[in-house]
Amino acid sequence: MREPLVQSAPLLTRITITPIIDVALVLVIILLITAPMLSVADLDVDLPYARSQDQDKTGYVSITLAGDGQLAIDEQKLAGLDEIVPQLRDRLRATGKDQLMVVVRADAGLPHATVRRVLDAARAGGASRLGIATNQTEVSLP
Repeated sequence: MREPLVQSAPLLTRITITPIIDVALVLVIILLITAPMLSVADLDVDLPYARSQDQDKTGYVSITLAGDGQLAIDEQKLAGLDEIVPQLRDRLRATGKDQLMVVVRADAGLPHATVRRVLDAARAGGASRLGIATNQTEVSLP
């Protein structure tokens, strides 16, 4: 019996994981870039300026109050101030975290009383930790 002229290559018995790792890393990068964009409403807001510590971008509920009076909780637009309490209560209950930060993003041109009513409604909706979003400034304020 004759030997074949072409010898076959040895079979690969290992799984190459390099392409799997590459795909996983690309998906993680895409998630890190798009996640912050999904949690904030698409209302145009001119935030006030303040010096403060950096806040972690994850793990909070955002209430947005635009200059024209439009309201939103995260990406969901609301019809009025009276909807904040039930919507926020449902949102906090759905997360299962009792100490979740609620950040109010209010336009800088709004009266203090309007922002105060939103803060009161957030507290009535079950928020125990409240914050107000600001733009960072390099100038020290008096």
